[in-house]
Amino acid sequence: MPHRGVSVLRQVLVLNSTYEPVNVCSTRRALVLLLKGKAETVESGNGLCRSERETLTIPAVIRLNHYVRLPRAEGRRLSRRAVLARDGFRCQYCGSTRHLTLDHIIPRSRGGLTSWENVITSCAPCNVRKGACLPSEVGMSPSRKPRPPMPGDFVLASQRAVPEAWLPYLELAVA
Repeated sequence: MPHRGVSVLRQVLVLNSTYEPVNVCSTRRALVLLLKGKAETVESGNGLCRSERETLTIPAVIRLNHYVRLPRAEGRRLSRRAVLARDGFRCQYCGSTRHLTLDHIIPRSRGGLTSWENVITSCAPCNVRKGACLPSEVGMSPSRKPRPPMPGDFVLASQRAVPEAWLPYLELAVA
């Protein structure tokens, strides 16, 4: 049972045995993985969870003891949320965080594909300005080259606010 005032609904970052972000789980699920010996605590959070026989520090980050094979990023379905997360929820032309849309670098009207390498985050004004042109034709260029998402991108997409204890592990994955 959790200690009075400590929520078991908090989120815990789950790392593969290689320290690659896998997903986010509830504190309750993380405690089960720790008690079964399937994971170890990497970063402790605030609070304790006490039972009749044991007291555990509530984790912020756990690491699985055995490697879990993940699907390749290229094979993951392209979604608006995944593209936004990959691009840091910022327009890749001007850096705005408002009125975000998706833009095909090579427009579909010119044969551009809907792929990780051709779709980026764009604010509505930049998307309208670019229209059916190539970015170079209207004096625009994306701030970085689009790529398939990294595991850390999906973890970021699932969270409104990222705890500070997670940042070192997500920066390694997204860098």
